[in-house]
Amino acid sequence: MTDRILISDLRFFAFHGVYPEEETLGQRFRVDLVLEIDLADAAGSDAVDDTVSYAEIIKLAERITTGRRFRLIEALAGAIAQEILDGYERVARVTVRVTKPEAPVAIAVGSVAVEIERARHG
Repeated sequence: MTDRILISDLRFFAFHGVYPEEETLGQRFRVDLVLEIDLADAAGSDAVDDTVSYAEIIKLAERITTGRRFRLIEALAGAIAQEILDGYERVARVTVRVTKPEAPVAIAVGSVAVEIERARHG
């Protein structure tokens, strides 16, 4: 499948992490999503019912990122991916990247990110 919906650089403030200061102070997170979906019907009909609303997907990512606490960004990414697959049958595969732009590690500059890809089975 070559059709994709790309949602990039969502920014949320949340309290994920393994260190106590991450739980109390919080930090910024960036979320990028790639939804693989057949867009042929939507391209022909120009109807939102023939695709997946990116506004709904953004709200889903925000709700999970800001409404739950995870120690690992791997778990956060996995929760977002699973909820997208569970809630949107049209999505065949999803890639989720969660970035910690200011991870509490001893480096001068940079960020830490995880990227997972999950596919619908069957």
